[in-house]
Amino acid sequence: MKLIGTFLKRALQLLLMLVLTLAAPSIYVEAMCRGSGEPAPANPLSSETRPEIRTLLTYPEWHIVHAYDDYATVIDQGDPHDFGYLRAIAGYWSSLCTLTRASAELGEIDGGTRQLVHVIGVSFTFEMLMKGLYEETIGRVATWVRGPQQTRLDNLSALQAAEYAAFLQQVPWYRYDFRGDAATLNAAATDAFRDQERAFALGLEHLSRAAYADVIAQAVAATGFDDLTLQMVVSGLTPVQIESIEGVTILGDVQGGGIEIETPRYRELTSILASWAAQGANFLDMAGNDQIMFTALSESPEFADALASLPRQGYGDTRHLFLVPVTSLADALRELEAAGLTLEHIHDY
Repeated sequence: MKLIGTFLKRALQLLLMLVLTLAAPSIYVEAMCRGSGEPAPANPLSSETRPEIRTLLTYPEWHIVHAYDDYATVIDQGDPHDFGYLRAIAGYWSSLCTLTRASAELGEIDGGTRQLVHVIGVSFTFEMLMKGLYEETIGRVATWVRGPQQTRLDNLSALQAAEYAAFLQQVPWYRYDFRGDAATLNAAATDAFRDQERAFALGLEHLSRAAYADVIAQAVAATGFDDLTLQMVVSGLTPVQIESIEGVTILGDVQGGGIEIETPRYRELTSILASWAAQGANFLDMAGNDQIMFTALSESPEFADALASLPRQGYGDTRHLFLVPVTSLADALRELEAAGLTLEHIHDY
């Protein structure tokens, strides 16, 4: 009985340490990452308006998307233990802290958004810690047994990681076919120890994600899905140019100039806005807001006017976060190349 009591005590201590570890970054952000300033008076032109604060706080979800892309790039030429799991975690919380401070000048963070960024942050932290712990121990030993030559499932898992990272660019993660990936790994595994280890470890990971995805999908279905379109006001384009893009609809002229339109969101929106800026368009209003954030990549480790600069793993370059007036966005996009920057993503609302 004494031995059982000691075991339970140690288990509870470890559980408490894990809870505190996961909660600490969230507590720090809430307590220490507070900005100052007042939102400027709004004069929306679009019929539909959305909270401006979301242009900043959509980034944490995208940080996770970028982390999976970094991971896929790293294991394409290396092994999972080469990925910096703690770096990925630190990047999430440091960027959230910076953006939370910057949010003071855009508006109050609503309770739902605040809860979301902390919940996904804790989930991401837990996943990275568990994956890192495994890959730095048992996973690393498996690569020693394997030797320098990658096996069939090393290559297949790298391909699956790349496909998952690409999937996340436009579709919510919980819609991914994790069970299909697990089955494919199991079917392709040879008798080699590394293949058997990959099939078991990654299969278990995929099936765990699938179970969690089922829960999230049901919760999202109950609360409603995000709107997949966005309304904005543009100028400098003809109706023919605007309607040549699939999924874009003209809603009408705006008093004082400009055309109100409805466009797709996410990665499609980034491509559309970049194309229009190159054609000479200007953006007057987006979802009733006058500030918008975008990310761009460069070889330079920092830019003076960037909100934050985060090195990418596997690429050898840096992601920079910029907040600009909506009316300056087109000019900013046209000037990126001269500044040594490549557009990555425009964060809508």
